[in-house]
Amino acid sequence: MTVEDIESNPEIRALIIQADRVLEKLGYTEHGIRHAKLVSRGAGQILTDLGYPPRTVELARIAGFLHDIGNVIHRDFHAQSSALISFWMLQRMEMPISEISLIVSAIGNHHEENGLPINEIAAAVILADKSDVHMSRVRNPNMIKFDIHDRVNYAARRSVVHVDRLAGVIQMEIEIDTSVSSVMEYFEIFLSRMVVSRKAAEALGTKFELIINNFKLS
Repeated sequence: MTVEDIESNPEIRALIIQADRVLEKLGYTEHGIRHAKLVSRGAGQILTDLGYPPRTVELARIAGFLHDIGNVIHRDFHAQSSALISFWMLQRMEMPISEISLIVSAIGNHHEENGLPINEIAAAVILADKSDVHMSRVRNPNMIKFDIHDRVNYAARRSVVHVDRLAGVIQMEIEIDTSVSSVMEYFEIFLSRMVVSRKAAEALGTKFELIINNFKLS
């Protein structure tokens, strides 16, 4: 089974689309197909750059695509809901239980509030997920004056993860328009995400570095 099989499954796509609608009603930024694909690609690229086997890369891509599907139920404990829904869907698609177990463990531990990088797949998904800070995720730019999450995301003009295998470093580089939001506001709401990102990088045997507006924090 490949990530293409997962992405093209109409039931999975319908659940992710509905999950994004739930978050829209709750006032959250975009968590739909765009975010799912970006995290999928990012998680796979991180493990590819670090030299992991192709099948491990594929499982990370699958986990990345499915990681937020549980928002269809509720935002609270969505990592665990996502893991349970993914278990059910992947079992229906006859994926081996040995692979399902790795994927659902990673998905269930991707959220910074109650998760940890318990395997390389989880670590890659965490890093890819937390790096998706970008203005395109803001649904209503008129709200940036009132909502700090929208304001910080709208201020993020570029966000990318760099992997230097030889140096043993994973860098998260973010460009913030400080006329929209300050760097301090970024840390105010995303500090816990950076902490879990550091733990994820360490779980992959690397050092985590954060670069904001060309200033490196490590």
